[in-house]
Amino acid sequence: MTLLAETVRRIDTLVAQAQATGRTPSLALGVVRDGTLVHLAAAGDHPRPDADLQYRVGSITKTMTATLLLGERDAGRLTLDDPLDRHLPGTAVGGLTLRQLLGHASGLHREPDGPWWERTEGTDLATLVAGLSTDKVGYPAWRGYHYSNLAYGLLGGVLERVTGTPWAQLLTTRILDPLGLRRTTYHPTAPYAPGYVVHPWHDTLREEPRTDTGAMAPAGQLWSTVTDLARWAAFLADPDPEVLAADTLTEMCTPVMLNDLDSWRGGHGLGLELYREGDRVYVGHGGSMPGYVAALTVHRPSRTAVVGYANSYGFRTGHLGGLSRQLLTLVLDAEPTPVAPWRPAAAPPPAELAELTGRWWWMGIEYEVRADPAGDLWAGRPGDPTLRFTRTGPDRWQGRSGEQDSEVLAVFRDPAGRAVGLDIGTFVFTRTPDQEP
Repeated sequence: MTLLAETVRRIDTLVAQAQATGRTPSLALGVVRDGTLVHLAAAGDHPRPDADLQYRVGSITKTMTATLLLGERDAGRLTLDDPLDRHLPGTAVGGLTLRQLLGHASGLHREPDGPWWERTEGTDLATLVAGLSTDKVGYPAWRGYHYSNLAYGLLGGVLERVTGTPWAQLLTTRILDPLGLRRTTYHPTAPYAPGYVVHPWHDTLREEPRTDTGAMAPAGQLWSTVTDLARWAAFLADPDPEVLAADTLTEMCTPVMLNDLDSWRGGHGLGLELYREGDRVYVGHGGSMPGYVAALTVHRPSRTAVVGYANSYGFRTGHLGGLSRQLLTLVLDAEPTPVAPWRPAAAPPPAELAELTGRWWWMGIEYEVRADPAGDLWAGRPGDPTLRFTRTGPDRWQGRSGEQDSEVLAVFRDPAGRAVGLDIGTFVFTRTPDQEP
């Protein structure tokens, strides 16, 4: 799949403008569609960006740490409502749950004590845990969202204790190797872009240190490329079940906490940030480390994403996360996902399935039931049957979407064996509007 020439021109122009006005030495953004990097927009020449050049991803690392933790949950080795103390005993904040830590809903302070962890060599897990006190919980969890890097250092510790494997090794075995992320590494591996702070008055560059953050690594240590981050974006849109179940990734995208109570434009799931842009919701994460910013923004329904990096600590004007969402919206508006053509069914459904199709009524309101070639039922208002039901036994079906997800549909039959009613969670649908439910 390729982008239209006009779409490419607009993207390249916006990226060039952002690099110039933002005063960043180099800027690279990639567009992903259907699992493929379809365009790289690059600007600046210090160094000249390409798809294989490493930058630091910062807090995008958290999306992988969260994926590892959810995988352990799926394997039955923990639950998200476990208190931290169950897996990492001896902390002063052991009553906080893993779910609260994942969703930045614990009230835990943003950073560990001591010097700024992002710019200094890190400590080990024992030192991180020993430095905690009850004062690190700023306020009760019910008061709302508070972003916490410290929470993800602790979650990395939970993973090490549960699996008996260091976080970096676990990450490589469970995520990087299976997905082919060969240029996503713990330490920078050439070629990589040095990270800078740009002087505000004379535009000179100060190179920032490339630290090993130790026990805080699960919050922001990783380095990656546009190519690899595009692959990770593709995974977040359509996961490989060998790495994480699709339903679990959908769970990660479910809001735990809103971070914007005034307009409801942003929130946080389990390790993923959520952004509302018009009628669309994007998932992903931003990232920053001294000398670097990064962005990962995914529209899951269309399997479209924008990923990007800059090797300066922020932009003079604007920010990379906003630019990535702007470019993603541009692509989706200019080049909607192709509509799959309708094709006739090869054969009618079995008689016992066909009998349930057609018009049904509830409280004088008309509904429609259709059958698909896979043997599922779809129900809804006429012309819009969006509620899916899968057979679970004789005359029993279970909802798999929308407001009827998990609800049971039971078929009522008269003495002659004809289907005369559909009971969906005690709401009985009948064949005529004047028939008693």
